Amino acid sequence: MRWLLLVMFWAVPGWVVPVWAQQNMHVPLEQSGRTLQLAAQLFKPATTTGSVPAVAIFHGCGGPGQNTARMAGLLASWGYAALVVDSFSARGLKDVCGRNWPTQADAEARAGDIDAALAWLGAQSFVDPRRLAVMGYSYGGGVAMLRALSGKPDDTTPSPARAVILVYPDCALADALGPKLTVRQPTLFAMGALDDWTPPAQCRAVIDRVVNGRDFVETRIYEGAHHSFDALGLPVRYLEGVGNRSKPGGCCGAHYGAHEPAWKQFVADVKAFLAKNLAP
Repeated sequence: MRWLLLVMFWAVPGWVVPVWAQQNMHVPLEQSGRTLQLAAQLFKPATTTGSVPAVAIFHGCGGPGQNTARMAGLLASWGYAALVVDSFSARGLKDVCGRNWPTQADAEARAGDIDAALAWLGAQSFVDPRRLAVMGYSYGGGVAMLRALSGKPDDTTPSPARAVILVYPDCALADALGPKLTVRQPTLFAMGALDDWTPPAQCRAVIDRVVNGRDFVETRIYEGAHHSFDALGLPVRYLEGVGNRSKPGGCCGAHYGAHEPAWKQFVADVKAFLAKNLAP
């Protein structure tokens, strides 16, 4: 496995985020009688003392991007190991944002990526396996939600993730879980108030179905923000051809683009949430 030592910074208005080192690697996943090697990038803190907490990051329908790498760099600067998992390349996919929006079966198959990534992280000598978290964006957030929630109200199965962060998640994926839900770990929903691709109303409806573990749920709704409010430097635009599960028939069109005030508050919220829930 190859280390990339980077002398670089992401410079965006009001932010300079250093990234000290990335490691390209693969996470093995046993699925449907074959082994997929999921490409991933590991970001480690510049210095470590003992074992560190770790966060597995799962991208949206466009694949890994600057937003997931930027967040991984921030996490590393806060003292976390961050693993950005590419769920697409091993499956021959690049972008599934179009009219052929991922199906429920696609999402449930991808949920296994979360289990594989957490198992890999928990086996690393520099990671504390008792302090693992999952962070999912959009479609990846919906997939992470399938692991954070259970459709069995009496489900007490422990989760390998001690905390979950769902960033403008595709909450429509929870429809298949049934009318009564259980949350088994602290879970943060972070959403844009103006999101018409994965609207907050869908997530509120999901949260209303939680009958056990409701106290684990936290929500943050950022005023003035659309989908992908963390896509810094990208003006808000309307995409006519994208699949949209919140519309009749799953098609089509949505707004997305950056909202820097939302991004700044989101970063502060994530930092506080992880500090509270992944403390030693």
